[in-house]
Amino acid sequence: MVADGGSASGGPWPPVSIWRVALAGRCPRCGRGPLFDGLLSVRPSCPVCGLDLKAHDAGDGPAVLAIFLLGALLVGGAMWLEFTREPPLWVHAVLWPVVSLPLAIAVMRPAKAALVGLQYRHRRDEMQSGR
Repeated sequence: MVADGGSASGGPWPPVSIWRVALAGRCPRCGRGPLFDGLLSVRPSCPVCGLDLKAHDAGDGPAVLAIFLLGALLVGGAMWLEFTREPPLWVHAVLWPVVSLPLAIAVMRPAKAALVGLQYRHRRDEMQSGR
C-alpha cells in the first residue's frame, strides 16, 4: 500500500477533478480505481492506489438530494400528467415507480461519489488518521 502523499514512483498524486470522481465513479486520490463495489456501496479500498475508503462516508446526503430534487420533479410531472391528460389512477401507479427508481439511482450514485471526493479533498488528513 502506498502512503497518501505520493504515487508508486514517489511523486505526489495529481489532483483529481470532482466531476471525474462523481460522474465516472473513480477513486478521489488516483482517479483510476473504481469507487463503488456494487450499485451504491463504496469499496473498502482502491484497488489501484490502495486508498482506504472505509473512513470516507457520504452519510444521508445523496438520499436527501434525491428526495428533494426528484420529489419536486416527479410530483410536478405527476401533476402535469394528471391535469393535462387525466389518465386513470393505475397509470400513475405503474408509471411513477418505473420512472423514479432508476432516476433515484442515477442521482444518488454521482452524489455519493462527489461527497466522498469532497470529503477526501478537504478532510484528507483527518480521514487517514481515523479521527
